[in-house]
Amino acid sequence: MRVVLVLAYNGTHFLGSQTQKSSKNTVLGQLEKVLHQLGIKEKVVASGRTDKGVHASYQVVHVDLPPFWDDLTKLKQVLNEMLPSSIAVKKVYKVTNDFHARYSAKSRVYRYIIKVGASNPFEANFVTFMDDVNFTTLKQNIKLFLGQHDFMNFMKTGSDTKSSVREIYKAFAYKHKDYIVLNFEANGFLRTQIRFMVGALLDLSAQQIQEKLNNTKNHKLRPAPANGLYLAKVKYKE
Repeated sequence: MRVVLVLAYNGTHFLGSQTQKSSKNTVLGQLEKVLHQLGIKEKVVASGRTDKGVHASYQVVHVDLPPFWDDLTKLKQVLNEMLPSSIAVKKVYKVTNDFHARYSAKSRVYRYIIKVGASNPFEANFVTFMDDVNFTTLKQNIKLFLGQHDFMNFMKTGSDTKSSVREIYKAFAYKHKDYIVLNFEANGFLRTQIRFMVGALLDLSAQQIQEKLNNTKNHKLRPAPANGLYLAKVKYKE
């Protein structure tokens, strides 16, 4: 039986989400460790990877269960008891055997959270603090990313991908109390793409962003810090 696990996690102390041969200190590394203890030996497949320090409020993974695990309510309970407190299983539900957490996904939604002001130890791992942000300009410039673009200038060097073309369905910014939230939805994202886009919004002019998107001029750019980024939703065809 194939099931979906919907995860939330604090990525602060993990070396990203994907399993690694050199370390078990990843989100899926910890999940697979617990699943193996429960007799579930099949590979866990996630909707996509998140980098070191990046969080998720809605990460989707699928795994095939052995016949003796047919009580999904119990499985969810046991997983939450055994997993580190920085990982939570929000949902467990059955899917068809042709469902694939990555390839069946229609779109992915990420949020980036900024707070203007001095950093504090209670939020330092979860938001990016800035001394000042021109919200009006940011709100306007984020729209430049809408549509289909070649994001070759907005991905990490050495990324393993066949194409750097992606389509951004939604890109907008809003304020919530003391926070600025940047929202991006696309058919997929390149490695570190969102952090480079946020970095561009914070450091570059509209003309410079457009030049990078058009691949006419590659302005120097630093990615925004990982701690402000969240995988917020993975959408599938109904």
